[in-house]
Order: sequence, then C-alpha cells, then structure tokens
Amino acid sequence: MGFGFNLFFVFILVPLTGILLVTWLLTRKKIFGKTLGLIWLGIFGLALLSGITQWLIAKTELKKKDYYGEYIVNRDYFPGKQADWQYENFRFEIKENDSIYFHVTDNEKILKTYSGTITTTKPYSSERLIINMEQPTHHIMTSNPTIYRSAWSFYLVFYSPKFNNVYFKKGQWKPLDK
Repeated sequence: MGFGFNLFFVFILVPLTGILLVTWLLTRKKIFGKTLGLIWLGIFGLALLSGITQWLIAKTELKKKDYYGEYIVNRDYFPGKQADWQYENFRFEIKENDSIYFHVTDNEKILKTYSGTITTTKPYSSERLIINMEQPTHHIMTSNPTIYRSAWSFYLVFYSPKFNNVYFKKGQWKPLDK
C-alpha cells in the first residue's frame, strides 16, 4: 500500500477501531459494533475493488511465445482505402522456430515472401520483439516494431518510409467484403 494509506491506517484506523471496540465492549450498545463492522467491511470492499480494478487494467506482459502467430494489418485505427489496400497487400507470420515470413500479397495470392528470424529482449517486465531480416528486405521490415499493450491484447507498429506507421494485429486473413 502507499504511504498515505499507511498513515491513515496507523493514525486513524487503528485508534478508531480501538476506541470503538472498547466503547462497544463497555457499553454493549450495538451501534458501536455495527459501526466497527461497517468501517472494516468498507476497507475490505475497497481493497477488493482496488485489486479487481488493478487486474482489469494491467498491461499484458508479453513472452516470446506470445509473438508466435499470424499478423494482419489492423484497419481499426485508420479505416479507409489506404488501410484496406495495406490489409490486402501485407501480412506476416512468426513461427515457433523463431522465423518470420513477411508476405507481399494480392489478396489471397502471395506474390513475394521476405524471411528472417526473431529474438526478444526483456528490458523491463515485458519482452520486446527484435527482427533480423535477410537483406534486401521490404521497407516495412527495416526496423523493429513498437509494441503497444493493453489489458487484453497487443499490436505491433512498424515504421515505413513510404507509409509512416503500419499497424499489425494478430489474426487470420480474410477477404474484405466490398
């Protein structure tokens, strides 16, 4: 708990609990026992609510195995013709043998595949993805992605000199309904 909570606990909650408990035992009036119970029920309720909230909003801590899978362009951030075109022309997959295959496509048809390997580094609590592509490579794959995490998922953002940021998320490629 924080410093403020510790001060509240030592200088307010413990003395108040002691006073209410002694008063309740000496007078035998139920109001003091109910007040004491209500205060502690409120404290435990707030602690439980805080723990649940913390769990719900905590960022996903990624491990190397979390990166394995297929990735498609995330059209949710900037929907429109450009995102649809990127979705139909770029996707990649990371295999469990630490290889990455970036596909240049024409809808379902794969036109060209660029390959490479991946590793991870763990500067903090979550592992970061490092991509080593065979040269020459596609302009989207020239640098490591920036990883954005939420409580439930993550997405990768690659910088492209031609398109600026290209957003990828895990998912299966499906033809667009036009």
